Amino acid sequence: MCIIIIKQQNDKKVHKQTLKNSARINPHGLGIVWLDTFETSYHKSKEYNILHTDRPFIAHFRYATVGKVNKENTHPFVCGNNKDELLMMNGTISHLGNNLMCDSKVLAIALGRVKRENWKKELSKYDCRFTTINTRTRTFQMYNKHLWTKKNGIWYSKSNVLMDNLIAVYGTLKKGYSNYNNHLRSSVYLGRGETKEKYPLLIEGLPYMVNKKGLGHNVEVDVFKVSQDTFNKIDRLEGHPRWYKRELVDINIKGSVLSCWVYFNDKYINEHTKLHKTYTQSFFNN
Repeated sequence: MCIIIIKQQNDKKVHKQTLKNSARINPHGLGIVWLDTFETSYHKSKEYNILHTDRPFIAHFRYATVGKVNKENTHPFVCGNNKDELLMMNGTISHLGNNLMCDSKVLAIALGRVKRENWKKELSKYDCRFTTINTRTRTFQMYNKHLWTKKNGIWYSKSNVLMDNLIAVYGTLKKGYSNYNNHLRSSVYLGRGETKEKYPLLIEGLPYMVNKKGLGHNVEVDVFKVSQDTFNKIDRLEGHPRWYKRELVDINIKGSVLSCWVYFNDKYINEHTKLHKTYTQSFFNN
């Protein structure tokens, strides 16, 4: 998990919702190198509002997989004895770290024993995203750049905090239902709504909504804002476009109309088919 965000001098402010997503998904510490002074500050993840600023920065929100949750394991880390060089990492290196010290800190200590010109070769061994910062020369460097995402000039080591897609779900992906925890728990829940137009909703063990506008009911849905990664995973879960096929549909929610992706299935219906307004799962956790 974790995420590194790099905002340079002329970039616009990072969207507050993106910062909130970063803190919610990665709640175990926030470290910042301010690129106008190259000073470092450490915070709790919930203090994310400090980054809603015009100041340039490199920030790291931590999700702890190895090592204690404390300030000592909050990025960035000094590279060995070289106090001028700092390391931030997004990813996990399985053979590094222990119950006390995180893997990134162990790597930073080891990196200090490697010649600076060999750092790129060393860090490219790992399927992780890295940033090194030199506070003396006031420079920074990104590694494994092909794994990063750039949006509006700002670099993100993962795209899961960029909630750009709206989906409306009516079945096992609804909040608290069986597929919610595995697929949508980290997404932004906007609330419950219903389709602006009527659609047929069949329940044959599982629910199937058919793309025949005007038949059936205004179907009850849960609306989420999801990242591109989550969107791709939901596509795979639903077998889009071979089994379910998604289409943009107008959804009434909290007095507004939002255009959301809905997954339809080409089920056969006739005048005897029972059509439903909502799907309720018998066993689920709130």
